This record gives sequence, structure tokens and C-alpha cells, in this order.
Amino acid sequence: MTNADILRIRADFPALNQDVNGKPLVYLDNGATTQKPQVVIDALAHYYAYDNSNVHRGAHTLSDRATQAFEGARVTLQQFLNAKKSEEIVWTRGTTESINLVASTWGRQNLTAGDEILVTGMEHHSNIVPWQMLCEQTGSKLRPIPVKENGELDMDAFATMLSDKVKLVSVVHVSNALGTINPVETIIKMAHEVGAKVLVDGAQAVSHWNVDVQALGVDFYAFSGHKLFGPTGIGVLYGKEDLLNAMPPYQGGGEMIAHCSFEKTTYNVLPYKFEAGTPNIAGAIGLAAAIDYLNTLDRVALAKHEDSLLLKANELAEQLGDIRRIGTAAKKASVFSFLLANAHPGDVGTLLDQQGIAVRTGHHCAMPLMDQYAIPGTVRASFSFYNTLDDVERLFTGLEKAKMFLL
Repeated sequence: MTNADILRIRADFPALNQDVNGKPLVYLDNGATTQKPQVVIDALAHYYAYDNSNVHRGAHTLSDRATQAFEGARVTLQQFLNAKKSEEIVWTRGTTESINLVASTWGRQNLTAGDEILVTGMEHHSNIVPWQMLCEQTGSKLRPIPVKENGELDMDAFATMLSDKVKLVSVVHVSNALGTINPVETIIKMAHEVGAKVLVDGAQAVSHWNVDVQALGVDFYAFSGHKLFGPTGIGVLYGKEDLLNAMPPYQGGGEMIAHCSFEKTTYNVLPYKFEAGTPNIAGAIGLAAAIDYLNTLDRVALAKHEDSLLLKANELAEQLGDIRRIGTAAKKASVFSFLLANAHPGDVGTLLDQQGIAVRTGHHCAMPLMDQYAIPGTVRASFSFYNTLDDVERLFTGLEKAKMFLL
């Protein structure tokens, strides 16, 4: 992937072509949210301008067009994840709601006192708190799989923690705070051997490479549209058909019913029994447009380009000095998380912003992990395929200037 190729791709993302604080924007906060290509913006505008209507049951043309686009988006997601059926794709507000849905339905239905849920020590709060709430309700126990100093999961410890008490293993595919790529294929196989189900938080993975849920054999897979170059407020829960069929509804209201009376309500078929109320129609259409856009690109080549950005960042960090990298796993996505000597991450982020460089600072909703490292947080530069080597160089030029003020 040449620099000219990347520049052509950048031109598809209007937000990247602007100045911030008098400097050309260097956007390195892709782990928080990705920018949107013009085709996604156009898809949202077209829906609201011409097809704005509620889906399903409408007796007019606008509703028919909206329904076709909305359900067509579901098929696009099915194909994107290689799910067996489109009915296995449930629309949610994002990864957080997807996890809460599983905790509130499958979890309450299947967990009792003495059962165990395993998560990793590098989880986002959204893959910790719902399980804590479930444990309080059911008497089950949440246990974290240890993380090594370099940010890799301790798989030996995981093996010793597995038993017939473990009913669910819920793990992040890629750590948002460290960039660690977890061996989810192995984790799924090991968990299934003791009869446990597996949920994978794929929020940080799907933007970097293709995910095949059938090849993984995963029971549940969750991610958010806004981290996949799509709109905010839309997310996906993939679940195996038999599991979804056995689970009770998450919320009650319109759409999720087959028949409602004061005596008894019967529930709709998959996936609608989990989609109460008017859905985020535009969000689903916009997410499908993002996937259609990605399908026009060579994602393998783009992943290699992202790897080169992280490699460049590591090289420049060695040259700059005073950089403590947090998370040095052998297999990483393009996340560079670090501390600048003893400077507070927030101060570093502010000085970078003054130079037009957008990074994320803080605990990244991974406070237990930050506690393990005994730090308040990190500065996180997270790269996407539309970033360039020049972006990485500007980051370190900005850090050199920050050193002058902070060290």
C-alpha cells in the first residue's frame, strides 16, 4: 500500500481535511471512534431526505423503501461476519448494550449461585460491570484472567481457572487500552471443552480485519458501528440461533411481540424479539454503507499498513526517550499507549491538541488494568488505515515540544 494509495483513501473522509488550532488535523483517536467516509454521510442524508419512515408494517412506499434498506443492512452484516442466518444479527445501540443484553437474558436464565464467569484483566468496563451486576443478582462469581506485565493474557492461568463451574467466558478480542490481540480461537476452544459459552467483545477488532464467527465458533460476538467507520448509536450482537431462540426478550414494547393482550403476550421471532421499539434505522443503513465501502478496499494490505505505523511509532519512541510503553505484547493492533516520563497524560494530550494532534488520555474505561500497572492512565495514539507515516512523525514532533514544557 503506497503513500499515494493512502492519500486517495484519506480524501474519502472529509473530517480529516481540516485545521485544528491552526494546524492540519492529525487524528489518532480511532480507538474511541473512527471517522466516517463520505459514502456513509451520504447514505444517512439520503435516508432522511427521501426514505424517512418507520420500518415494517407500513402500507406506503417510503416505509417499503426504508424496510428494504434496513433489512438489507442486516444481510450485509450477516455476510460481513459470515453468520449462518441474518436472524442471528440483532441491532443494538453498541457493544455496551449488546453485552448487557446477553447478561440480562442468557445470564439470568442460565447462571445460579456457585457458577463462574471469566473475563480478562484488560477488559473495558462494559465487559466487567454487566457481569458484576449479574453476579449480584444470581450469586455467581466473576473472576479475572491475569494479564502479564507485557500486556499478554496469562493462558496458563486461564487453563487452571477453567472448570465445570465456568458457564461463560467473556473476553475482548483486542484491548482498547493496550492493543493486545487475544488468542480468541484458542480461548473459545478451551472454554467449550468445559461446557462454557463464549462472548467476544469485538469493538476494537472489526475495524482492522475481517471476522468470521463461524470459523471462530463463538457463541456471541459484539461490536459498535462508530468504531467501524459507521454512525454512532448503532451496534451489533451476533448470537448463535439456538441460543438466541432460548433467551427471553431483553425489553418489552412494540415490534418484539407477535400478539399482545392483557391476558398474555407472545413474542416475535428472531431477531425482532430483541428489538423493541423503533430501531435506529438510519444507523443500520449507515453501517451497511460503511461495510460496503470497506469491501472496496484491500483490507489485508491496509492491515499491513497499520502495522507499519505502529512499528514507526515504536522506533521513534526509542529515539525520543522518556517514553514508557504500556502494552508490548507480541501480537498487537495499531495502538500505541504510553507515558511521557512523569508527565500527567492529560497535560500531554492538551499540549498535543494545541498542535492539532488528537489522542486519547486517561484510563480508557479500563481502571482495573491501570491499577495493575499502578498508573492513573496513559496517552493513547490509535492508528487507522487512513493515517500516514507523516501523522506518526508529527505525533513525535509534538511530543518533543511537550517535553520542553513538562520535563
